[in-house]
Amino acid sequence: MSKVALITGITGQDGAYLAEYLIEKGYVVHGIKRRASLFNTERIDHLYQDPQVENCNLILHYGDLTDSLNLTRIIGEVQPDEIYNLAAMSYVKVSFDTPEYTANADGLGVLRVLEAVRLLNLIPKTRIYQASTSELYGLVQEVPQKETTPFYPRSPYAVAKLYGYWITVNYREAYKMHASNGILFNHESPLRGEMFVTRKVTRAVSRIAMGMQKEVYMGNLSSKRDWGHAKDYVRAMYLVLQQDQPDDYVIATGVTTTIRDFIKMAFAEIGLEVIFKGEDVNEVAVLNFIDENVFIEKVGEPYLEKIKKRIGEIVVGVDPQYFRPTEVDLLIGDASKARTQLNWEPEYSLDDLVKDMMESDVKLMKKESYLKKRILFKKWWI
Repeated sequence: MSKVALITGITGQDGAYLAEYLIEKGYVVHGIKRRASLFNTERIDHLYQDPQVENCNLILHYGDLTDSLNLTRIIGEVQPDEIYNLAAMSYVKVSFDTPEYTANADGLGVLRVLEAVRLLNLIPKTRIYQASTSELYGLVQEVPQKETTPFYPRSPYAVAKLYGYWITVNYREAYKMHASNGILFNHESPLRGEMFVTRKVTRAVSRIAMGMQKEVYMGNLSSKRDWGHAKDYVRAMYLVLQQDQPDDYVIATGVTTTIRDFIKMAFAEIGLEVIFKGEDVNEVAVLNFIDENVFIEKVGEPYLEKIKKRIGEIVVGVDPQYFRPTEVDLLIGDASKARTQLNWEPEYSLDDLVKDMMESDVKLMKKESYLKKRILFKKWWI
C-alpha cells in the first residue's frame, strides 16, 4: 500500500514542492489549507484531482494550526505515516506586528500537532517533521551555524519557532516519538511569496527591465543570507523522516551572500549592470551598463529602447520602513551532519537559483503586461 503523508501549509512554496516530490514517489498526500476568501491553491493546481477520481493521490482539508480540535480530527481521519508541519506565519517583519498570532500558530501550533499524534495513539506509526528555521540563530554566536550552535532569536517569529523546536525535542525524548527538526536556512524558488526579499527582487528587476516599474525600495542591503533552492530543501525534509532514528539537522549551502549582491546577480542575469552608491538609508543602485545581446535573449528586443534610456538612473533605493526592529545580519549554515548522515547535497547553485527565478518572473511579467494591454484595448474599444 502507498504511504500516506500529511502536509500542513501545503499551499506554500515548500508544501507545493514537497507534495509534488512525494506524489512522484507514490505517496498519497493529504494537505491542510486555511479557508480564505480567495483561491490560494495556484502552487498545487497542477497536482489537484477531483475527489471523485479513483485512487486520488492529493486530498485537501480545511484547517488551521490554531485549532486543536480540527487538527486532531484531520490527523485521526488521515492516519498518516508521515506529518510534515510546514505551516507558519512566516514573514519575519510582520511577526513584529502580529506577535500573539505568530506565537499561537508557529509555537503552540507545533504542540497541537504533537499532542494530537500522542492522544490518537499514533506514536508507533507516525513520523513528524518540524520545519525549524535559521532565524533561531539570530544574533549569531558562531560562524558558520550548526546543530550545536546556541540559539539567539531576534524576532517574535524566531522566538515562536524556538518553542516549536524545543517542544519537538521534548516530545521525542518524553514519548519516544519519531519527531525531528529541520533547521533550514533560506531557500527560495519561483514559487516564493512576493513579500520575501529574493522574490521581491526578481519580480521588481523583471518589471524594471520591461518599463513596468521605475525602482524598488529595500531594507538592509548588507544583511547576509545562505540561500538555496527549495527543491533541494524539500528533498532533505523527506530524507530526515526516512532515518531509523529521529534527530535534528541543519540544511544549508554553506555560502553566504548579501542582499546587495543578490540584487546585482538578478540584474546581471538579464544583461544589466548596476552600481551601488552612498551609505545606509542614502544608498542607491544606478543602472550603469546593458549587454544588449543578453538582454534581447532574456527579456526581448521590444523592451530594449526603453531600458537604454534609463542608463544613469536610480533603480534601487532604501526605505527605513523595511528595517526590522532587531536585525539578523549574518546567516551561514554548516550542513556537514546532513551531508554525512542523510547523504544530502544541494543540486542547485546560487547562480542556478537566480536564473530559475529570473526566467520565471520575466515570463510572468510579460504575461501580466499582455493582459493589462488587452484590458485597456477592450475598454477603449467599448
